[in-house]
Amino acid sequence: MRTETRAILNAYLTGVAQDNSVDFSGIQAGQKFAITPSVQQRLEKAVQESSEFLKMINIIGVTEQQGEVLGLGIAGTIAGTTDTTAKDRETQDIHKLTAIAYHCQQINYDTHNTYGTLDMWAKFPDFAKRLGELKAERMALDRIMIAFNGEERVKTSNRTAKPLLQDVAKGWLKKIDEAVPQRTMKEETQGSGKIEVGTGKTYKTLDALVYSAVSDLIAPQFQDDTKLVAIMSRDLMADKYFPLYNDQKATEQLAGDTIVSQKRVGGLRAIQAPYMPKGTILITRLDNLSIYYQDSAMRRTIVDNAKRDRIEDYTSSNDDFVVENYELVAVLKNIKMIDAPEDKAGA
Repeated sequence: MRTETRAILNAYLTGVAQDNSVDFSGIQAGQKFAITPSVQQRLEKAVQESSEFLKMINIIGVTEQQGEVLGLGIAGTIAGTTDTTAKDRETQDIHKLTAIAYHCQQINYDTHNTYGTLDMWAKFPDFAKRLGELKAERMALDRIMIAFNGEERVKTSNRTAKPLLQDVAKGWLKKIDEAVPQRTMKEETQGSGKIEVGTGKTYKTLDALVYSAVSDLIAPQFQDDTKLVAIMSRDLMADKYFPLYNDQKATEQLAGDTIVSQKRVGGLRAIQAPYMPKGTILITRLDNLSIYYQDSAMRRTIVDNAKRDRIEDYTSSNDDFVVENYELVAVLKNIKMIDAPEDKAGA
């Protein structure tokens, strides 16, 4: 590392020490420190702001590592009548009907930058900003990847064997499958292992499939909710069916991690989110999906590893991927398009 780069890096580390109320000498020595709540909130905001999809859902800090979900959406109906001569009126929790547990567990977001990379970045006046933004963006993408692909949590994850982070934590789709398997459709006929859509099939179009799923899988009180969306995998969100909704320049829209369709599928707004498993559609409200992180539980260690010519940044956060209301979901898996005709917009 060049002398000039070392000076800039030390200035950056001094700022980190001041922000987190720890000694600079401790950071230099590679000691683990707790990230202060204000710094954690700034980091979480940066993570959310770096992803168009994460802006659409809830990212919430919770005090306890375990507890009941907050119930951030509307739980269900509240209207009713009571014969008060026989019994007292009873209130309805507007946020949740049944208790759903969450458990924020440690996830490591460990990175490094080589001396060569730092030497190259040192010439830019926004050195610290570049370091922070790059990590925040990767944290955002990894959280989305886990949310859609997470199958289990193992003691030591294997990035090579599980490239979509399937073994880091359970994600939304896995939790839906375990908690309410009756709201997931994996095959059209028993033993087929797929849902075929196209000419001569039960579902001739994706419109028909999604419309049927809303009617059959989502609780009746939510079927007409105008905030329902269809979050779709990339292979199903083909341009020939769903042109982009351009509220910005096309290049800016494509640069984001989320595509919103101008057309609708089964009457619902169609959204393509990163890392949605192939042949899959999740129907729900966006505010029914959450990522919880435990307040004051984020830890960080910065190590100057001269043996590897790099600066290592070990960051951990206690996170969980939460579905607020299981009555407000439907999942379609193993969808295979078979010579499907073009869907009609808004059908």
